Amino acid sequence: MKLESFWQATAPVFSGAAGGDLPKKTEVVVVGGGFTGLSAAYNLALAGVDVVVLEAGEILSQASGRNGGQCNAGVAQNFSSLVDSIGLEQASIYYHAYSEAVDYVQSIVKDEAIDCDLIRTGKLKLASKARHFSSLVKTYELLRRTVDSQVELINASQIRDEIGSDAFHGGLLQKNGGQMHMGKFGVGLAQAAVNKGAVIHANTPVTGLQQVDGHRYRVSTARGEIDAGRVLLATGTSDKGPFSWFQRRIVPVGSFIIATAPLSAEQVQKTFVHNRTYVTSLNIGNYFRTTVDNRLIFGGRARFAISSPTSDVRSGSVLRQGLRELFPPLADVNIDYCWGGLVDMTADRLPRAGEHEGLFYSMGYSGHGTQMSVYMGKVMAALVTDQPVSNPWQRSHWAAMPGYFGKPWFLPVAGLYYKAKDKVC
Repeated sequence: MKLESFWQATAPVFSGAAGGDLPKKTEVVVVGGGFTGLSAAYNLALAGVDVVVLEAGEILSQASGRNGGQCNAGVAQNFSSLVDSIGLEQASIYYHAYSEAVDYVQSIVKDEAIDCDLIRTGKLKLASKARHFSSLVKTYELLRRTVDSQVELINASQIRDEIGSDAFHGGLLQKNGGQMHMGKFGVGLAQAAVNKGAVIHANTPVTGLQQVDGHRYRVSTARGEIDAGRVLLATGTSDKGPFSWFQRRIVPVGSFIIATAPLSAEQVQKTFVHNRTYVTSLNIGNYFRTTVDNRLIFGGRARFAISSPTSDVRSGSVLRQGLRELFPPLADVNIDYCWGGLVDMTADRLPRAGEHEGLFYSMGYSGHGTQMSVYMGKVMAALVTDQPVSNPWQRSHWAAMPGYFGKPWFLPVAGLYYKAKDKVC
């Protein structure tokens, strides 16, 4: 079993990173070489803007290359609960933004001819308990009436036509969801950005940000300084560097994934009938999908811990047991890859994007970021260059979490709470 991301291990080599010295001056510095940063660089370069990406490690080395490979429409939360908390109008704006984000990912794949195994076969949310189905019914009725007339409800008697398991009691199908190979997509996006004129410097962590005037910043690295007309932070959960204001507002939560050895075509056809992306309804549940070479990508929170080699192995054991319980016929399949990553979680599980003290930023995708990060790269490219654009995640105020200073000391307590909740609810 390899302790590395399947997406990173099987992606093409990115050969477009710049060598040599950093430029002394540029119009825009983008900090972060994940999907947000690469998409922003692509769109800025497309508009003729001089843009430099600074990535602390290799591109896609964090969440963009370490996720579950899903690219789904729909908000991260239960839609009916979101409507109850913020109102139908605002919740509808968020829902449509996610749908547009999936469409935008598909448009880039097509425009740049990125070979990344993108398909759109829908997302199926599975009721892990019989009583969870009533919540899916409520959400289905609201979605169909307001923002998604194509959504479909699958009852307990029909669910076996969708998934080869006796563990589920119905499901909610959102048909616009998709999936792709994250490594292939990310490398293709990075290469497209470079082809348009963006400059990407890997292994170049930002060590200092000094505001010169308005949006203009002096960006410091171990390799030198850059005078940037504007700076976009696409740093996600980064706990290193001069980003303390953001670190008090983003909680890094571990998410863990295993990839099996290739299954037989018969196993895939019988178990994952329509080749969708899947997520269960538990608070500490699972998400899964297959790949073009018939592997099962199976993930979940597993343990409320930060990713590390030791933690990944322990979490992989939990996931293997979960796979056996949900799909007994796959109990003896080999596990080829096991890895973890960090989700950049906000208090309300909604992203944030805008401007703080002259710095532009987009982050906090809360485990639902593949599509939104790419979409927000386009939005932020427009904002940085003063172009008119609708930013769905602009807020007038973003409060720090009380008692939190960048170290998630409360994660074990949160894990116990959600485990208890899953037992009784």
